[in-house]
Amino acid sequence: MFRRLLVALALLFAAAPALAQSFPVTIRHAFGETVIAKAPERIVTWGWGNHDALLALGVVPVAMPFSTYGGGDNGLHPWVEEKLKELGAATPVQLADGSDIPFEQIAAQKPDVIIAVFSGLNAEQYARLSQIAPTVAYPDQPWSTPWQDVTRIIGQVVGKPAEAEKLVADTLQFVADEAAKYPEIAGTTFAGVNDFDGSIAVYDALDARMKFLTDVGLVLAPSVTELSPKDGSFYYPLSYELFDQLKSDILITYYETQAASDEFFAKPYAQSQPQYLKGAFASLVGVEYVAAVSPPSALSLRWGFPHYAEIIAAAARNAKK
Repeated sequence: MFRRLLVALALLFAAAPALAQSFPVTIRHAFGETVIAKAPERIVTWGWGNHDALLALGVVPVAMPFSTYGGGDNGLHPWVEEKLKELGAATPVQLADGSDIPFEQIAAQKPDVIIAVFSGLNAEQYARLSQIAPTVAYPDQPWSTPWQDVTRIIGQVVGKPAEAEKLVADTLQFVADEAAKYPEIAGTTFAGVNDFDGSIAVYDALDARMKFLTDVGLVLAPSVTELSPKDGSFYYPLSYELFDQLKSDILITYYETQAASDEFFAKPYAQSQPQYLKGAFASLVGVEYVAAVSPPSALSLRWGFPHYAEIIAAAARNAKK
């Protein structure tokens, strides 16, 4: 059913004529609404993956964050580097990455619009950015906008809503085709965890990575929601003593190095987990692979999902033995 729906969507968008979007455009988001008076020419992005969606639509920002995590020495994720080369574009100005927004550096680019659809902006930061240029924030909660919505919203901002819908449909088809190679994925329950700051970090239902995994046919384990404090965060700490209450078919972890992954699974509280004992754990290792799905984007999925699907499927097969 899911695959048939995707095929129908892809055919619909392929057949539909691309209609130019008229401006002004009003984008509603968590801090109100932003009016884009005309098609922007100087776009600055802030947050994670916003420039991925922009580049996937063939639009190059004048500035975007330096990708400290997984971006290598040049601050560019491999899929971003490939796309810039494909577009024949120079690397945009790279904004200082960190918890503090480089307001002066952003203002120096004289942007027409600032895109922060996937970000952690607070109200004060949003207000200050809006003094520089019209700013588009996330629609609901920080750090939680699904990649499909990121793509669609950015498509509206740049006047390419039809292209954005087709990009979403094409990417969903790619993901569905990859997932279909591993029928054992469908219906498998999962929990995404890491060892962090003296407890188990459990990724909650709001997390965009978890939302993506449910899109490909996995089921977020009910225990994830049952144990959640439901405080609006994308993850919550779970004491090591309660780790055994996190029931799922498989565990999914994210580590920068194999050594770090091995260290986690060597701990007594990890080795006693039923998922570990069955080999039903998928450890995604390597900063580039982790960055490609944390969260995913219409650009990064084609680069990283095939490997991700392969290791998840191996865990699912072990869970069902």
